[in-house]
Amino acid sequence: SVLPGVLPLCRPPPAWGRATRQPPGPQQPPSLPLAPCRAFSNNKILVELDESSGVAMMKFKSPPVNSLSLEFLTELCISLEKLENNRACRGVIFTSAVPKIFSSGLDITEMCGKSMEHYAEFWRAVQEMWLRVYGSNMVTVAAVNGSSPAGGCLIALSCDYRIMVENPKFSIGLNEAQLGIVAPFWFKDTFVNVVGHRTAERSLQLGSLHPAPEAHRLGLVDELVPEEKLQEKAAAVMAQWLALPDHARQLTKSMMRKAVLDRLVAHRQEDVQNFITFISKESIQKSLRMYMEMLKKKKS
Repeated sequence: SVLPGVLPLCRPPPAWGRATRQPPGPQQPPSLPLAPCRAFSNNKILVELDESSGVAMMKFKSPPVNSLSLEFLTELCISLEKLENNRACRGVIFTSAVPKIFSSGLDITEMCGKSMEHYAEFWRAVQEMWLRVYGSNMVTVAAVNGSSPAGGCLIALSCDYRIMVENPKFSIGLNEAQLGIVAPFWFKDTFVNVVGHRTAERSLQLGSLHPAPEAHRLGLVDELVPEEKLQEKAAAVMAQWLALPDHARQLTKSMMRKAVLDRLVAHRQEDVQNFITFISKESIQKSLRMYMEMLKKKKS
């Protein structure tokens, strides 16, 4: 079913510890590779769910660079909510249907020359996406098959496991500082929890984009694989995680992530206000306009 335009943002993430589903027994190993049984698609997201293995593949299909527009973020939330509510689904693999790019991050056009109301709506959608991915009950694996700056990196960081294509031309990182933008505290917290304080501090201050081999060395991604092996590897990792009883894994994940999630929930409106104040400054608007001009020149 195709979802019309931008739908209202979905409900908060479901409570932890939904009904436990036991993994398949030894006589029913998870089927590899993924064989989609059910698919649903909207303008920017394609989801294929293999109910026999309980694994969904979520593909970003918003060319040219899968930028996180309001519409994209809303569709991502709705797709995740559908999977969370489907008892057959236990895990989701995020990847891109666009060659050479996982996601280029937040859509600059949503942050430039718009109303205060629009900035608030957009930022709430960014928050919602993170709360849903980082707080998901499901096992989440990022199969990073291209470059993944800024918001694209945040999606990957929010997953339980990250596998990236072994290509030094592909890079990943929170490079907001290069655009004169400050990554908010919950981006920072997520980053610190993956790579440690010192690496995160240096990388955030410099707005670094790390080529795949360096990203692996820093622990920003867990594994590098040749491009043709990416889906197979993601399915194998997913099967390994799903071999555990859901309940124990979910409660452990909640224990590890709850403080970071609660911090945004407690300061959500304040965070929206900070974003509006910051993004509407003339100096920031000017640098965003210059960046958009530079991108236009690159294209031409």
